[in-house]
Amino acid sequence: MFDTLPPLPERADCTPDSLPLETLLAAGEPVVLRGLARDWGLVRAADSMASSMDYLRRHYNGEPVTYSWGGPEIAGRPFYREDFSALNCEVRRSHLDQVLAEISAHADDAQPPTYYVASLLVDSRFPGMRADNDLDLARQGVQAPPSIWIGNRVTASCHYDALNNIAVCVAGRRRFTLLPPAQIHNLYPGPLEPTPGGQAVSVVDFAQPDLQRYPRFADAMAHARTAVLEPGDAIFMPSLWWHHVQGLEPFNVLVNYWWSSVPAYLPSPMQALYQALWTLRDRPEREKQAWREVFDYYVFGPAELAGAHLPPAARNVLGPVDEAMARQLRAMLIGKLNR
Repeated sequence: MFDTLPPLPERADCTPDSLPLETLLAAGEPVVLRGLARDWGLVRAADSMASSMDYLRRHYNGEPVTYSWGGPEIAGRPFYREDFSALNCEVRRSHLDQVLAEISAHADDAQPPTYYVASLLVDSRFPGMRADNDLDLARQGVQAPPSIWIGNRVTASCHYDALNNIAVCVAGRRRFTLLPPAQIHNLYPGPLEPTPGGQAVSVVDFAQPDLQRYPRFADAMAHARTAVLEPGDAIFMPSLWWHHVQGLEPFNVLVNYWWSSVPAYLPSPMQALYQALWTLRDRPEREKQAWREVFDYYVFGPAELAGAHLPPAARNVLGPVDEAMARQLRAMLIGKLNR
């Protein structure tokens, strides 16, 4: 299936010193950035699994790590049990040296157990490693501490992130398959909680899609694009784009940077989604449609529309939300919820 999908757009002219973040954000489209991190130490060490592991061990501070483990029967796909009541893998805690040794021991297995150290802050376990392995987004005013992902042939089921993301393949190879946000209607998202990685995932198995059970998935795939990343390649993924990620080698390492395009005092819209599920979803259809009009007017229309006919001093929350207004709104909502 993946071989028949159109490729993602690519650029080969970017370096960490010339990364066009504003241009990428303004375009709002995913882009593969070939060779962006070709000079990283981790990438230079990626000529073999042993040298990659040795590089990580040299920088590892010995503190335990949390990782997901699943038996050979999950086939590298942290997901759900058949009834969706729980995940098909377990969370374990050990030293990274032990995790790496077990990955190496099973490297030649046709169907090994799954090992996945996910979203581990680089600075928390690999002090000093950023000196030779960093995009240094801070030079562009972006605060995005990098996370590292270490595992074997793991498949991250299709999901979206609320933040913008640059993911850098530093060892092994990964296949990324991306779909635009509107395809949520055709991707059959699973439970909001629990989730394999913090966000709802598509319940469709991309490797063997059941189109009788999930017929709209075929419509989703008409909008999918894909790319295989080699060590040193990166991909920019705008917020809310769905992405399915496959580790293709017995050992794979990725470093990623998440950041928001808005100030930190604006919270995640996921909080609003939960409140909307609670307060709106189960109302009569007529009321829901009326509230849709209210939200279109106040929220989804032009930001200045609802307060444009009022004097600036009278607009209050209808004007731009700054840090002071954010604190007032937070206090007001907490007060209402605690009644």
